[in-house]
Amino acid sequence: MADTVCIIGAGSSGVAAAKALKERGVPFEAFEIGSDIGGNWRFDNDNGLSSSYRSLHIDTSRRNLQYPDFPIPEHLPEFMSHWQVMEYLEQYADHFGVRPHIRFRTRVESARPNADGTWTVETDQGGAGRYRAVIVANGHLSEPRYPDFPGEFAGETLHSHYYKDAAPFEDKDVLIVGIGNSAVDIAVDLCRRARSVTLSTRRSAWIMPKYIMGIPTDRWGAFFSKKLKLPTAASRAIISKLMFLTVGDQERYGVPKPDHPMWREHATLSQELLPYIGHGWIGIKPNVAELKGNDVAFVDGSEGHSDTIIYATGYDTTFPFLAPEVFDAERDIQHLYRRIASPVHPGLHFAGLVQPVGPTIPLVEIQSRWMAGVLAGDIQLPGRRTMEREIDRHRRTVAKRFVNAPRYTLEVDFKTYARQLKKDMTKGMAAA
Repeated sequence: MADTVCIIGAGSSGVAAAKALKERGVPFEAFEIGSDIGGNWRFDNDNGLSSSYRSLHIDTSRRNLQYPDFPIPEHLPEFMSHWQVMEYLEQYADHFGVRPHIRFRTRVESARPNADGTWTVETDQGGAGRYRAVIVANGHLSEPRYPDFPGEFAGETLHSHYYKDAAPFEDKDVLIVGIGNSAVDIAVDLCRRARSVTLSTRRSAWIMPKYIMGIPTDRWGAFFSKKLKLPTAASRAIISKLMFLTVGDQERYGVPKPDHPMWREHATLSQELLPYIGHGWIGIKPNVAELKGNDVAFVDGSEGHSDTIIYATGYDTTFPFLAPEVFDAERDIQHLYRRIASPVHPGLHFAGLVQPVGPTIPLVEIQSRWMAGVLAGDIQLPGRRTMEREIDRHRRTVAKRFVNAPRYTLEVDFKTYARQLKKDMTKGMAAA
């Protein structure tokens, strides 16, 4: 098996990696802890790792979501439900014949490098396999992160990862900590069932509508850049003006403006949030100062009663099957060449370990073709020193381009990053 590649995970990244390797004739074997593909998109996934909730819809419009060589049918809605995304992933896996290569209900317990450059992978099914490379595609949304507030809360607490629907919160006062996409989606979902819903935000966020003048917001960028050939800065300036004409000043709804420009963060998309705040269905509070039984004190001096706190506060990235000396997420998450390849341990690759300003699925497809090119011998990786220089440049770019927060360490600009990977594939050498 030493000529075979091991893929860990069979979500949207894992199946894309499997398809790319299969097309290039690179032998591979994939392991999936659940009973089927889909990862985070499979509602109530029996792998226990999905954060999908019943009302979840994608924030990327249909045309921008799809794998480049497998179009989503035009009859589906612009913003698909998780069930529709799941069905699309199943059709993709079946069309390209990757399912027979996946070992389901199999947990990878460890993956460790060997002196000869191969990797030993052990699973919970017993035994160990030897592989020429490992592609880690298990996602980065499975280990909930909780804030540490002073005091004690007497009510119910849960992370948004475990939220499924509004039924358990009927006639309750619910506080949601966070203002990212999950926090806002859950607030919108709850506000017609709960007695009250309040969002608590530390530094606020830019709220972007899903539609501008009846056209999905993410299509406007493509129109200005591809059709009109406008530079990115001009395109963003026009979209910002169009957004203002569509929804107005978000401060008038009670949502504070962030202390950073709009394009330095991953925007929160919602067509409903601002009107629902205007209706009084959703309240806005600043950060939590202290928990006091069933009361919550906020940093502005106000207090409010809560039966339930839902923490929509993100995730810690973990890879429990990799020893800390091999890859420690906190230390090494940005220490990857082209956000994919370890410069320290040859053969260790990551698929989907990015948070793009733009859609994820088509980006992991490009990453997968890049990895397949490397493993097929068509792309020659540069030496470690060159890779380290590229990694340092990227770190500086992220620090300058995005908000200084853990959430943005994985951030990439879709177009810039995709262009670089495609350039590598064309040149046949990933020289930084």
